[in-house]
Amino acid sequence: MNELQLLGPRAHDEACGRAVLKATAEDFQVDEVLDIPLSGQGEHLWLWVEKRGLNTEEAARRLARAAGVSQRNISYAGLKDRQALTRQWFSLHLPGKADPDLSGAEGHSLSILKSARHSRKLQRGAHSANGFTLRLTQFDGDKDALEQRLQQIQAQGVPNYYGLQRFGFQGGNVFEARQFAERHELPEQRNLRSRLLSAARSYLFNRLLAERVAAGNWNQVAVGDLLAFTDSRSFFMAGEAECSDPRLAILDLHPTGPLWGSGPSPAAGAAHALEQGVAASEQALADWLVEAGMAHERRILRLPIGGLSWHYPEPDILQLHFVLPAGCFATVVVRELVDLLPAGQTENPCEF
Repeated sequence: MNELQLLGPRAHDEACGRAVLKATAEDFQVDEVLDIPLSGQGEHLWLWVEKRGLNTEEAARRLARAAGVSQRNISYAGLKDRQALTRQWFSLHLPGKADPDLSGAEGHSLSILKSARHSRKLQRGAHSANGFTLRLTQFDGDKDALEQRLQQIQAQGVPNYYGLQRFGFQGGNVFEARQFAERHELPEQRNLRSRLLSAARSYLFNRLLAERVAAGNWNQVAVGDLLAFTDSRSFFMAGEAECSDPRLAILDLHPTGPLWGSGPSPAAGAAHALEQGVAASEQALADWLVEAGMAHERRILRLPIGGLSWHYPEPDILQLHFVLPAGCFATVVVRELVDLLPAGQTENPCEF
């Protein structure tokens, strides 16, 4: 499966050029935003960790080994890329224990920047946002067009697609999910089950969003749409009054799409018809998610980009700074700007 099949069309016309992302880990930096005041006491040790060349689970294993505890005692808010320089929080459950010597976990690829005690463990999804600093190198394109595009996405946001990394190499997670769905089976291994269910839900959401991008109404609201605020998981029906809510224009309130699961969609009108059509086109996957006990949830269709700024530290390097809500993908922002090339390649944009 290629990029267009897994995501969908761009919303803001063709790319303004080509560039390389992640030539080095420092080209893709992520800082977790976690607004939780730490008490300084309790049986949970919270760690602010910088890592490069490690995914989150690998970092958790290193911390567990150094602390002499089971990996079940290590918690984190969200998963961060391996090919990046990331800073995120971990918590270690250490009831009745002193702070362990964690120097064995540290090295070139992992550093503990600070630590503090707290009364509760770090919950998944507890972070409110992620801050990104991206360096697009070997840029080749129209800088005037790119300037206009950056201003456009700053004002209008971008489609809130799930990024390609959710689907595995060439969409392999989707293929594997379909195989289980057709057999009406679930993987026995917990991590594999979670990964495939997530990929299936994300793929169906992207298909719905792609339909609305193609129709030009991904960022518009009609009666029957379900609306949600940027940082809220609750939603409500759009009536005539809600369709002219001023919070839509300032990118605070958004139309949503379904994360498939049990129960009928609460949407109405054209939105409901479109959702039913997408589910019918992938009926096996939709039914599989219901059989797996997934609950029907919603995700905003429009991704607002907070604090967007940009400059050129070198003529062929574009540096971007922005903040995205938790669970959203920086790569879908970049996709609306440029075609990405593998490091060292300057022709023929790749599909990934």
